[in-house]
Amino acid sequence: MRIRKLSVEGAVEFTPTALHDDRGLFVSPFQETPFRKATGRPLFNVAQTNHSRSRRGVVRGVHFTATPPGCAKYVYCAQGAALDIVVDIRVGSPTFGNWDAVRVDPQSFRSVYFPVGVGHAFIALENDTVMCYMISGEYVPENEHALHPLDPDLDLPLPKDIPLIISERDQVALTLAEAEKQGLLPRYERCREAEATLWR
Repeated sequence: MRIRKLSVEGAVEFTPTALHDDRGLFVSPFQETPFRKATGRPLFNVAQTNHSRSRRGVVRGVHFTATPPGCAKYVYCAQGAALDIVVDIRVGSPTFGNWDAVRVDPQSFRSVYFPVGVGHAFIALENDTVMCYMISGEYVPENEHALHPLDPDLDLPLPKDIPLIISERDQVALTLAEAEKQGLLPRYERCREAEATLWR
């Protein structure tokens, strides 16, 4: 398992080794020992798993959970391909405003760990792109927020050659500056505190 720390503090990319033979392949997108090595702790207690399927050009996000309670994620792509994007929206974070992007697909089986409080977005690069998530909290609609994926201040690396498909919710979402002005963005220290409770 190869480990790469991303340019958003606390976010990590994991790339496992796939075993191929004449039957196909076997791979473990999540492995506890490398995760502990990268983060200093085991994976959070999984409260929910999510599975989404998207056609080419679908953009989901930038989504985030109010903190508290906050939510951490471990995400990989089981089919198709996507550009998975982590955005640091935690006010007071040393990497506030930064993003990093990882191509995820079932050739590399890269996975991404999203710490509590960051924003998450992805764009499907192929039809029938399947994204799989393990998350630390259950879905509670009133705790879920969105930022506009085309916010020029975020300047996310969305491909220029793919027509984008953005939900109505995300089309009317606030910009980063608007969300900060309204006090909706998570505070870094509260996120750190919330993340520490995931292992108690």
